Amino acid sequence: MGYYDELETRDPGQREDALAQALPQALSRARTAPALARLLRDVDPASVTDRAALARLPVIRKAELSEAQRKSPPFGGFTTRLAAEFDHVFQSPGPIYEPGRRDGDWWRLGRFLHASGVGRGDIVQNCFGYHLTPAGMMFESGARAVDAAVLPAGTGQTELQVRAAVDIGTTCYAGTPDFLKVILDRADEMGEVLSFTKAVVGGGALFPSLRALYADRGIVTRQCYATADLGNIAYESEALEGMIVDEGVIVEIVRPGTGDPVPEGEVGEVLVTTLNPDYPLVRFATGDLSAVMAGTSPCGRTNMRIKGWMGRADQTTKIKGMFVRPEQVAALVARHGDVSRARVIADRQGEMDVMTVQLETAGQGGDYAASVMEVLKMRGDVQLVAPGSLPNDGKVIEDRRHYE
Repeated sequence: MGYYDELETRDPGQREDALAQALPQALSRARTAPALARLLRDVDPASVTDRAALARLPVIRKAELSEAQRKSPPFGGFTTRLAAEFDHVFQSPGPIYEPGRRDGDWWRLGRFLHASGVGRGDIVQNCFGYHLTPAGMMFESGARAVDAAVLPAGTGQTELQVRAAVDIGTTCYAGTPDFLKVILDRADEMGEVLSFTKAVVGGGALFPSLRALYADRGIVTRQCYATADLGNIAYESEALEGMIVDEGVIVEIVRPGTGDPVPEGEVGEVLVTTLNPDYPLVRFATGDLSAVMAGTSPCGRTNMRIKGWMGRADQTTKIKGMFVRPEQVAALVARHGDVSRARVIADRQGEMDVMTVQLETAGQGGDYAASVMEVLKMRGDVQLVAPGSLPNDGKVIEDRRHYE
């Protein structure tokens, strides 16, 4: 299979030398975006030539991006192009708006797909969403980069997914980790045999039990760590030892709530600087926890490795591949005058994410389920509890899932 390009196997010293050249150029370009010009107004781009200098720059947090977008929609002044100069404008829950372009592999998913053995001759059944959010287009762009064909399947409609997979002979599944099991189970019920031999997944945790279940069915499953704002951040290779940082981003692990890097191996918050000239986010706080792994991957790729997703640095939680944010929970409470507090609980049933929404209320007649669907963008079990009964611990989102 080989490597995607020579960047993957560079000597680490060569990579740092290239970084010293790329960072000043990237920061100079970033300062042409109005919001970044304000944030970096006291920064001399020529002086930022290594990770230590980068670590002295301010951190950009999702809340700042969201607030900037409210004041100056759609992108809050964080892009170097006007909205009409992009090929796509996406809306993620929040709402948060993200740009996209067709040129090249704009989100850099091709490197991950290549490392997963996907290429010419494959047909990818892309079960990421195409409606408003960018994940579908992100993976389609990656498939195009490795010359694979795509069935733009989107989410849901399981019986039609099975029918298409059988008729077309799709060889690779792309989507959230647990939806593949839904398709496979439905195929079993229909008496159909699918041709999937590969699965490229993201948008949620790939539990070891689920990976093993797919392996027993002859499907090699690999996962990436990507976001709508940043594109691909890190990805698994055949070594299956941590996740290798993508060549188009700089990853730092910092103490949560600060911009201070932590020692290798210590768990902290993931900050990402993307070298994308159109959307050059600098030290963007993902809210995710991870840690740097010592050494390099046995597969021969030499970039930094991280341990993958290890939880959230804040209460924002990904459920069924969608982020649920504290501000959304507040909006849910505000919709119903009889609801005093709410708590969203993420859990597992079998191999599936499930969401429970507990509402403190003395009422019984509100259309709470419809509000949950509209505000949180997914269905959940609604439980009405007595006023004052939820724990007084400040939590509005609780993740009960276990990842070991």
